Amino acid sequence: MRLLQYRDGTHEIRAALVEGGQSTVRPIEPAVSTYELAIEAIRTKSTLQQAVSRRTLLAPVDYDSLIEAGAIISPLLHPDPRHCLVSMTGLTHLGGAAARDQMHKAVKSDPEVLTDSLKMFKLGLEGGKPAAGEIGMQPEWCYKSDGALLVSPWADLPCPDFALNMGEEPELAGLYVIGDDGDVFRLGFALGNEFSDHRTERINYLYLGHSKLRPSSIGPELVVGDFPSSLTGTSRIRRNAAVAWERPFLTGTENMCHSLENIEYHHFKYSWHRRPGDVHVHFLGTATISFADGFELRDGDVMEIEAPGFGRPLVNRVVVERTYAPSIRNL
Repeated sequence: MRLLQYRDGTHEIRAALVEGGQSTVRPIEPAVSTYELAIEAIRTKSTLQQAVSRRTLLAPVDYDSLIEAGAIISPLLHPDPRHCLVSMTGLTHLGGAAARDQMHKAVKSDPEVLTDSLKMFKLGLEGGKPAAGEIGMQPEWCYKSDGALLVSPWADLPCPDFALNMGEEPELAGLYVIGDDGDVFRLGFALGNEFSDHRTERINYLYLGHSKLRPSSIGPELVVGDFPSSLTGTSRIRRNAAVAWERPFLTGTENMCHSLENIEYHHFKYSWHRRPGDVHVHFLGTATISFADGFELRDGDVMEIEAPGFGRPLVNRVVVERTYAPSIRNL
């Protein structure tokens, strides 16, 4: 099952079921968001699919018309963006460390010395997929934003003008809602662009946190189901409508050094990540970035991320945004 969200003519959020041909969607009646569907499923001890099946599906709506109207929004949002935590786990993919290591070795005098990236990657290889019932090695983790900085599919993705670089990161994101008793419920997965500043990170690994404090995007569709064992997607960048860079990206359990369960355990082991009603959007890592190929995104470039089984591609145009110095006074 695949779901998306859009704003109708009254600006109300509507969840809709994506039909197999990807040309139409069926709005769910009465109007309800995916968050409300999830809360309903949790409280009735049912599944998200069952919550949808209990409701009426309206006549099909043309998918392209929703795109052209700019109506489609992220497939999961909290009514209060401050109760949505957007975070990421990196160095989870086989091959992903190579690009990170290439950046960091540029400032190392001894190429034989393991960088922090490779040390973390090695820990993942050795203990990122523990046996059932065991706790594995914790992966890298970083805060990105709250829900206010989640950019809708096909919308402009702003980059602050103080950034040294703007870089797409094609990956899958896990989407979660916390139940009333603190239990964690996984709704499914969505395509994600975990937008980052790789030049800032390259200065020093301790700048990783700063490099990740950027808007990001997920969707357009929420795929309800199991995490893929292996998935090959495509990441591309268009400049003036022409393809300027394109590469496949691999994800899924077979292409990762950390299991999904291990990533989830180390994210949700913190009690403050299990506050009832909260939403979590957690990016699961990538092995492919254009920056590793020496490609630099420019203002106005369009990023496209797609993968089989995830419906329409995730498309965003990057736009450099003027920022202002904060005004700070004593009270």
